[in-house]
Amino acid sequence: MDPFLLLDDFHSDNPRDYLAGFPWHPHRGIETVTYMIRGDVEHGDSIGNKGTIGSGDVQWMTAGNGILHQEMPQRYDGMFQGFQLWVNLPASKKMMDPRYREVKSAQMPVAEISKGVNVKVIAGEVSGVKGPVRDLVVDTEYIDVIMGPNAALEHDSGDRTTQLAYLYAGDAIMGTAEEAVDAPGTLVIFGEGSRIKVRSGSSGARMLLVSGKPLREPIAWGGPIVMNTEEELELAFDELRKGTFIKRGGRR
Repeated sequence: MDPFLLLDDFHSDNPRDYLAGFPWHPHRGIETVTYMIRGDVEHGDSIGNKGTIGSGDVQWMTAGNGILHQEMPQRYDGMFQGFQLWVNLPASKKMMDPRYREVKSAQMPVAEISKGVNVKVIAGEVSGVKGPVRDLVVDTEYIDVIMGPNAALEHDSGDRTTQLAYLYAGDAIMGTAEEAVDAPGTLVIFGEGSRIKVRSGSSGARMLLVSGKPLREPIAWGGPIVMNTEEELELAFDELRKGTFIKRGGRR
């Protein structure tokens, strides 16, 4: 789903499923966007950042030319849930310096765009409300939509031609074909055109709406590292083995 590579919905009410976490590991050539719904994740990386991503918080990390980090979920009483989106970087930016942005829930504005429809804006602009994550490498809109029962949403993502919706609570009818989606955990991929339509069911709905401009570049993918050629991929793993992967004076 160019420019998006992966969308991970991690959730469980059993701490044994998630407490092992994601120990130190590398990334290069992508951005990782972690959005917590419920629960806390402790974070640390090779450029000196550390802290806790709490309920409603977002971490937008640009791996660029290389970063090592760890994400360690903490025990939570109830359903622990979060999402991680991977955004590909264009060839011209794959070797940029890494950067890290953490946005607390209280910093994220909510736009009421119609009766019974509220939108938490993480990146992009909705009804004149701009999300706090700006100066993006790839033009990306990332919003969390909260719909009451039997509410209607029409949204125009502009010229971002890759559009997807991930329903994670409730039920809804989506698209011009009015396809019913009643199973949380369902991903809907929209076709051509910038305007999308959603109507929630009797229980309301909550979903991620994500859109972006395709890069239309070759992809060489090796686990947590995504480059444009196999040669670049091999070089990255060779540097990882030799200890020369981090380019910006970082430390583990």
